[in-house]
Amino acid sequence: MQAAIAAVRRPLSSRITALIARMTVEEKAGQLTLMPMPWTSAAAAKINPAAALRNVENMLGDAQAGRLGGLFNGLGVDAHRKLQAAAMKGRLGIPLVFAGDVIHGYRTVFPIPLGEAASFDTDLAERTARAAAAEMAATGMDWVFAPMVDIGRDARWGRTVEGAGEDVLLSSDMARARTRGFQGRSLTDDASVAACMKHFLAYGAAESGVDYNTADISERTLREVYLPPFQGAIQAGCATVMAAFEDVAGRPMHGSREYLTDLLRGELGFDGLVVGDYNGDVELVARGLAADARDAARIAIMAGLDMSMASGIYRDHLPSLVAAGEVPMERVDEAVGRVLTLKERLGLFDDPFRRMDLKRQEARTRTKPTLKLAREAAQKSIVMLKNDGDVLPLPRAGKRIAIIGPFAEGSTNLNGPWTLFADNKESVDLATGVRAAVADPSLITVVTGSGVTAPVAGGIDAAVAAARAADIVILAVGEREAMSGEATSRDLILMPAPQQELADAVAAVGKPVVVALRNGRALALDGGVLNAPAILVTWFLGSEGGHAIADILFGAVGPSGRLPVSFPISAGQVPYYYAHRPHGRPTGTRFLGSKFAARFPFGHGLTYGKIAYADLVLSSKQLPRDGRLQVTVTVRNDGARAARELVQLYVQDVVASVTQPVRELKAYQHVDLAPGQSKRVSFTIAASDLVLLGLDPHPTIEPGRFKLWIAPSAEATGLAGEFDLLA
Repeated sequence: MQAAIAAVRRPLSSRITALIARMTVEEKAGQLTLMPMPWTSAAAAKINPAAALRNVENMLGDAQAGRLGGLFNGLGVDAHRKLQAAAMKGRLGIPLVFAGDVIHGYRTVFPIPLGEAASFDTDLAERTARAAAAEMAATGMDWVFAPMVDIGRDARWGRTVEGAGEDVLLSSDMARARTRGFQGRSLTDDASVAACMKHFLAYGAAESGVDYNTADISERTLREVYLPPFQGAIQAGCATVMAAFEDVAGRPMHGSREYLTDLLRGELGFDGLVVGDYNGDVELVARGLAADARDAARIAIMAGLDMSMASGIYRDHLPSLVAAGEVPMERVDEAVGRVLTLKERLGLFDDPFRRMDLKRQEARTRTKPTLKLAREAAQKSIVMLKNDGDVLPLPRAGKRIAIIGPFAEGSTNLNGPWTLFADNKESVDLATGVRAAVADPSLITVVTGSGVTAPVAGGIDAAVAAARAADIVILAVGEREAMSGEATSRDLILMPAPQQELADAVAAVGKPVVVALRNGRALALDGGVLNAPAILVTWFLGSEGGHAIADILFGAVGPSGRLPVSFPISAGQVPYYYAHRPHGRPTGTRFLGSKFAARFPFGHGLTYGKIAYADLVLSSKQLPRDGRLQVTVTVRNDGARAARELVQLYVQDVVASVTQPVRELKAYQHVDLAPGQSKRVSFTIAASDLVLLGLDPHPTIEPGRFKLWIAPSAEATGLAGEFDLLA
């Protein structure tokens, strides 16, 4: 780590300063305690089981006695009102703050964050976050445990589903957009919630993709890859940050002053609240950093963890630690000041019930505008990997269509993981969407064929019969919700064997097959799935998923999504990502029997147009250090259908003091093209876009030769050019 810089401190208001002066150490420890709600949803209770066991009366008593700073994952206005009313009866009348795991929608569910990242549309991400904030705030919640801004480069890691994928630029852009959406123009707005960027830091670098595992990475990789999305969220004004579960090189994040204070506050200038993850502080004991819970509380608070989640160890042990002189009161007051300042910024001291209105809760839940937005987001998240022979779009009439697979219909596995307050039964499945889109729903046949991970008796025979009787097959296969998310790492990112057998049997029938892939990560595709003429990546799309998939299938909307993660050729390639460093010997860049490349690379995605790139022009072959370089290309649609193309600009620093990736995304831009239309698309490159971390490692700009590509994906040839950055 670099030398520590003095941590940034937000000045406290006179109200907060006066309040802290009146508080006992026990009340201060209470403010630093965040607990799961006793009134919660069944899904939230499953993830946070301790909440379901808590005595409600004890919780109300704790709220009134000042033994709580906040609660999370509560259900509805009534529950929040009861607890807030109890808190306001307390000696000091300090309001509680209410938080929630609303990762991609509250009751209106939007695509999983990884899927939404496939839109490459930051405006869309900001709008869906804004809608989610309005819905959750209407129930009494003030604080959202999102956005998750961890880079995900190992597809085995289940929490890849919550982020924006493998790329630093895209992840940073999405972090900024989602933060702006959640927080709005003012945190006092009753439709705004405080955002919480997570998980600081390098959570996605867990070895072998195993959740909670150690991340033994270099400081360079940490700073080049995993830090920038947090910097983006901080730039957008993110109010809070959550510590990661894992350790980096033997330093658990919940106990690391180097990261939580020296780096986060000293270098990055973050002045908000740092909250722990569920029991993350007391788990310092199991990790071998702390001797017991009391020791864990001491280590965590001194590291810079302001608020403890779920464990209760601050409430239990901080008073005695302060009395013994092991934790300075100044540090406790600093943490309390941050908790109270968050509440003040949220407007809770002026009106503790500002987000608790039953009429508003009803009026903002699953409204027509938010459901329309959910459908738009789902449409833009779908990625078309293949469309051989222009199988898609399908005709709306005159064809018998068999929808086959465990995700063909039904009220499960629609919303995706981390939808604690929504019901799959309210979301639209694939068969419903298809039937609504065709002229004659009686021509649609649905056969399950297989379970997700287990065969169904007679299932393949029924599926083969349905395929033979159909003109077209839609094969709905992939992962169930519970195969992605927290603690859901997969050792092999393959299609489950029963579904692969189903796909191979259906493919052997010889009818045109369109695969509708349900997934929360990149997968290594094979056999009847890979060889299908058309493949759509449909992720978990949420409330309007079935309608959105049908919109793409039948051409009401053209596909425009692009992969935010690389799909490898084989499962043994992972972790695989496009922005790797160059190898010295070409023979060292491949596996035996397989090349070192993606099957479907980052940025890949087809449209219903026929897109061509031509006439790359650089305004100069030299870029002065204080100048600008204009890069322009013609993008043409030679097809018969309109298309929305994502034009991508990649750069490589050819020779540098530290070897640089073979390509890095530097800019991207959507362009809408009618049939036969062409447009000139321009990008501007400045020296600041070419910053690298030097040997220090400090940001620096080194003169020299740069290659650039305008291409439809990270590994496509595209159009290439070169320029020199001058000293």
